[in-house]
Amino acid sequence: MLKYETNSKLVQKGQIFVALKGHTVDGHDYIPEAIKNGASKVIGEKDLTLDIPYEKVENAEEYLKEQLVKEYGEYVNKLKIIGVTGTNGKTTSCYLTYELLKELKKKVAYLGTIGYFYNDTKKEVNNTTPDILTLYKFLIEALDNGCEYFVMEVSSHALSLERIKGLEFTTCAFTNLTEDHLDYHKTMEAYLNEKLKILHYLKPEGLMLLNSDDENSEKFKTHKYLTYGLNGDYKIENYHIAPDHTDLEFSFDGKTYQVTTNLTSKFNIYNYLTSLSLIHSLGIDIKDIISITNKVYPPKGRCETYKVGKGYAVIDYAHTPDAVEKVINAYNELKKGKIITIIGCGGDRDPIKRPIMGRIATKNSDYVIFTNDNPRTEDPEKIMQDIIKDNNMPNYEVIYDRETAIKKGVSMLEDEDILLVLGKGHEDYQIIGHTKYHLDDAEIVKNLMN
Repeated sequence: MLKYETNSKLVQKGQIFVALKGHTVDGHDYIPEAIKNGASKVIGEKDLTLDIPYEKVENAEEYLKEQLVKEYGEYVNKLKIIGVTGTNGKTTSCYLTYELLKELKKKVAYLGTIGYFYNDTKKEVNNTTPDILTLYKFLIEALDNGCEYFVMEVSSHALSLERIKGLEFTTCAFTNLTEDHLDYHKTMEAYLNEKLKILHYLKPEGLMLLNSDDENSEKFKTHKYLTYGLNGDYKIENYHIAPDHTDLEFSFDGKTYQVTTNLTSKFNIYNYLTSLSLIHSLGIDIKDIISITNKVYPPKGRCETYKVGKGYAVIDYAHTPDAVEKVINAYNELKKGKIITIIGCGGDRDPIKRPIMGRIATKNSDYVIFTNDNPRTEDPEKIMQDIIKDNNMPNYEVIYDRETAIKKGVSMLEDEDILLVLGKGHEDYQIIGHTKYHLDDAEIVKNLMN
């Protein structure tokens, strides 16, 4: 148990409660509950008189970060921490790394968009990279349960807000940089600069693995590095993509290797090489990694494929212009029939990308159904108007109810058609207003199959 807690409901006897001022709630309002639950001391930013010891600090969040690093940093860094940053590919690359290390009989934990996993333990997380206290809890839990490796997605928000303060990465990877999160970062330059901060957390002897086919990788070459890609150190020589697997030939250090993965599409070749190069950098032989690759499958909601009648339905998390274009074009290369795409855009998020995604979908698909993603507190009609703005293509319709849209898409499938259901992937909920409702794209498709 950590000495500190920020959630009054989770306080246990003897813990120090740190009252943080959030965007919507103020931790100072929950001090009585924390005391009732057994807090031995309170840290806050206001002038207060309490029945238990109280310490006023200028910034409670900074205080907490400093204490966590000071008291637990050395311990958590006993783990070999592997970090992956970039716009797209973080989840698949990290999950594959986690699964491959497991198959190689290594004790490993994963933390990212789809949760926190180790051994038989699975927990949900609220952010790709959670707040620093939650992160330290997970790191310590993994270490206490015998893990040697910790694979984690590192978001630009986490780097900007110092959620990973005190961590020392053994090895890291940069996947790519495309337009996303500009509602937060404002410019692509600022977005890139946040990603570059991962270099500050890499051990002096650590290695950076870089996608050589993304021009932004040049900016990361201030540290020891290797590359992967069409002209990388891990060089893609040849490949053949099928709807349910990929045959890949690549070379490294003068040797050529062949491998078949349970992944499909060109971008998943990069995800696989990200994982392979990370694991290889840990001192594990390439042939050993290849030997267990056929046992590993993509994570839920990442090119998750179902045979539906005479066609296919694919569930994927693609929710940025670049990711949407890559997914649709990947299946255009495979298609024998039509590509039907179902897609929307999240509310209370970057509105700049909405018309871009709308045009990409209609340009590259035979037919598109625009629907709700997570509208949150924004008017779905306003979101939809942004998506279809200046879109003069005749090949789309709007169905706001997502389940109805998926049913319509499935009903349209004919011989060898591919239905792409994009945007929510692994999520089993839809956020309307401030409420989460159960909705799982894959579940809807499977129910229609049955």
